[in-house]
Amino acid sequence: MCERDGVKLTNLDQPLFEGVTKRELVDYLDAVADRLVPVLANRPLSVIRILRGQGPFMQKNLPKYTPDWVKRYGMWAETSKRQVSYALCDDRRTLLWFANQRAVEYHPTLMTADADAGPTHLVLDLDPPAGDDFAHVVKAAVLVRQALADSGLVGTVKTSGSKGVHIFVPLVPGQGFEDVAAATRALAARAERLDPSLATTAYIVEDREGKVYLDPTRAGGNTVAAAYSPRLRPGLTVSFPVSWDELENVVPADFTVRTAPDLLGGKDPWAESMPEPQALPADLVEQGHTIPIARVVAMHEGKRRARARDRKD
Repeated sequence: MCERDGVKLTNLDQPLFEGVTKRELVDYLDAVADRLVPVLANRPLSVIRILRGQGPFMQKNLPKYTPDWVKRYGMWAETSKRQVSYALCDDRRTLLWFANQRAVEYHPTLMTADADAGPTHLVLDLDPPAGDDFAHVVKAAVLVRQALADSGLVGTVKTSGSKGVHIFVPLVPGQGFEDVAAATRALAARAERLDPSLATTAYIVEDREGKVYLDPTRAGGNTVAAAYSPRLRPGLTVSFPVSWDELENVVPADFTVRTAPDLLGGKDPWAESMPEPQALPADLVEQGHTIPIARVVAMHEGKRRARARDRKD
């Protein structure tokens, strides 16, 4: 056992995931703490942990044994109908505590604990079709970048750490949750129209027809894997910032807990590449409010298809 910043670290040589040890996770998170903590700070945090002999699970509510010095934020969870005590990972000490808990993935909300300020970013999550390569995601990301430019907006990009990319647009405070969600739907629709043979906004997987999915559902209180967060993927990949110019020359597997610190050097490309906060154009918001919410449409369509199948049977 050893101690860092007052946190006792245990069983560091235990296997964690696919040949990576707990020590490697702790060392990585400690190495990037000065860059990771700022994107987690003051945001309700969910983490994905992987305990010995168990599968991964997402933890939102802090366990009873959480130290008193870990900051908390209470929020009502509509899906589970209960008050959830989220962590606020505002410092290195808290991050190291999570690392010792075998918390691998870090998913903050797109709003801060000052909820009245509204969402801080508009985000599109681009996912390739099953078995597809990253090159198709890159082409779809170019469509999103063009749609942003056509709307007078600028975004920055990172690998998701899985198979796709996340495109972030920082927002000026005070824009409403519903308006940001609407603008996200409209932006995805505009990008889809630029090349409907490549990209789709179809929420139902079987309707995507081998295209890259432009996911517009990350909004407000929803979460997204943070920049620099490890992911439970082969090699323990990392969600890593890349410039638009270098996007076509990388693949997500290039960035892992073992390679990322050296690639970063002393830099913070996520902070350095983030544009100034922007106001959403009124026409983008207005268009978005005419686009139905994908999950609601998918729910009704799923029921309709189920009834159709029952009639055939």
